[in-house]
Amino acid sequence: MSTLPERREQIRSAHAALIHQVVVACRNPALRPALEDSLRVADANGWATLVGVIRRILNGQREPGLLAGLDEEDGTIILSILEGIQNPATLPKGENKADAGMAAPGLASVVLAARRGEPEAIAWLGRMASQMQRAGGDMARMGAALGPLSRGERDPQRLGRGMGALGRSLLRSVLDELAKAEEQ
Repeated sequence: MSTLPERREQIRSAHAALIHQVVVACRNPALRPALEDSLRVADANGWATLVGVIRRILNGQREPGLLAGLDEEDGTIILSILEGIQNPATLPKGENKADAGMAAPGLASVVLAARRGEPEAIAWLGRMASQMQRAGGDMARMGAALGPLSRGERDPQRLGRGMGALGRSLLRSVLDELAKAEEQ
């Protein structure tokens, strides 16, 4: 079991998909094009420093100096990648799928609070959207939908554009929770 503090474990868990994707791409360069898509999205969303260090790792660098100057979140991600390359048993658990039934009420309540203009909710929603976009795939698309949701958009076709079944399920659950809350 890992001895990392709870906060670091949360970071590792939130970014497990990216961490695994980088480690796998280091072991099998044929998988790098799929990773590059995720890295381009992350770079476009303000994670240039992290993406730069990941690219250095993909190019074979492994020294501890890669961690210099990184904030806690980026440092935890990079350390997890480096440890995972050395020992895959240290990788965060990546097989846990998000439970829309658990996530939807929380997301909906923050979307509504942000819509009311509550500063903490707006800041939290921005951070959450950024983290989700870094995860790639359906999570990135759901992260991109949080802003329009907080501005009142409720069209599942528009919000769910490009999402797979799991993303649409989460989106539908959030929309259902928003509808319930707005009826009260």
